[in-house]
Amino acid sequence: MSARESRRTLVPVSAEESTSARLDSWTWSVRLFKTRSAAAAACRSGHVRVNGISAKPAQPVRVDDEIRMRAGGVERIVVVARVIRKRVGAAEAALCLIDRTPPPPPREVLLALPERDRGSGRPTKRERRELNRLRGFNED
Repeated sequence: MSARESRRTLVPVSAEESTSARLDSWTWSVRLFKTRSAAAAACRSGHVRVNGISAKPAQPVRVDDEIRMRAGGVERIVVVARVIRKRVGAAEAALCLIDRTPPPPPREVLLALPERDRGSGRPTKRERRELNRLRGFNED
């Protein structure tokens, strides 16, 4: 047995798990972000909240913390079930969090919302007045 193999056997399996981990590291480890730097950037720009408070990338995350994050135009709500520091496979990552994200609205509701064509520029004065009338705003 070489020295390298003996070191592996001495390190306990639960050494990677601890009571807390950095927020950016944990969100990257459980595959909520593609890269750790993307997770840190989201934290710095205020898109990640821990227990309702805007969080910095180095904030410690513990079991039962609620994390709300906005990525890709969708707000995700997850609860920390297990603290890990290293990136793991998708199956194991799913065991480390409890996803409490509400289901998206039905497709009919999304289709009913008016949407302006991309690249059509800002609305003209006439279009703006029609939109205000439609929304019920006063023109005074």
